[in-house]
Amino acid sequence: MKHKEYHVPVLLRPSVEGLVKDLNGIYIDLTFGGGGHSRAILEKLSAKGRLMAFDQDEDAIANAFTDRRLQLFKANFRYFGQFLKYKKVSQVDGIFADLGVSSWQFDSDKRGFSFRFDQKLDMRMNESSKITAAEILNTYQEKELVRIFSEYGEVRNSKSLARKIVDLREVDDWVSTRQFNHFLERMRIGEIKKYFAQVYQALRIEVNDEMGALCQMLVEAEKYLAVGGRLVVLTYHSIEDRYVKRFLKTGNFTGEQIKDDFGNIERPFVKMGKQVVLPEQNEIKLNPRSRSAKLRVVEKA
Repeated sequence: MKHKEYHVPVLLRPSVEGLVKDLNGIYIDLTFGGGGHSRAILEKLSAKGRLMAFDQDEDAIANAFTDRRLQLFKANFRYFGQFLKYKKVSQVDGIFADLGVSSWQFDSDKRGFSFRFDQKLDMRMNESSKITAAEILNTYQEKELVRIFSEYGEVRNSKSLARKIVDLREVDDWVSTRQFNHFLERMRIGEIKKYFAQVYQALRIEVNDEMGALCQMLVEAEKYLAVGGRLVVLTYHSIEDRYVKRFLKTGNFTGEQIKDDFGNIERPFVKMGKQVVLPEQNEIKLNPRSRSAKLRVVEKA
């Protein structure tokens, strides 16, 4: 089954223009989703160009389309290097990654990504993986829950939230979003939708090990990009953007500047154009989820 509105491509034109340098080159779309960015990349490439795309979500794979220049793989983008190695591809000319959760996943009433529907506490992007949001709430120790809510959701009352979750699961397991939402309404601080979004984001990131996958992907991207190749990344929240910004600037995730024997700062990438490209108001109006998007374009030094 194909989903026409699986995901509305964000910052489509600047993403493709920033990515494609050699029309005959080999490119990677690490987050195929609805295929919007992939289609635009292929429209830009010549008949000799190639595109390898990845997505771990079955619903995204259902959006595959036919183009002899396209190869689509069902896999988490953290493993894309293994597929390149298997295909005997040692270097590529550009890598694109849209880190946003797709419109389809948020709008689905079956996946547990959204607090708007009564559904199982799932949140798995790869439905064959074992860990779910419910399992985290029912089995993680209190200190682990505090870490998740504070680090991945920047939830201000993460300690009291975690303590109450652990207390209540002694009475009954956490199962559904409706059950969890009623609880969050009593625990919330500040604006309710923002609070819900922070808590749900934290759980989703942990369920899918999004930060671990992001770090592994960025390291692999530097490894497989040819000198002069482009890396284009779309971020949507401050946590992932912090990881991306530090790596693109320093080549590590601490932000520490490394110097060579002559005192020169080692920079793995050179930024192209503006440091950050933001969506214009007309795009935000048509696609409200693009509001928080930040596009970074760099070139391998």
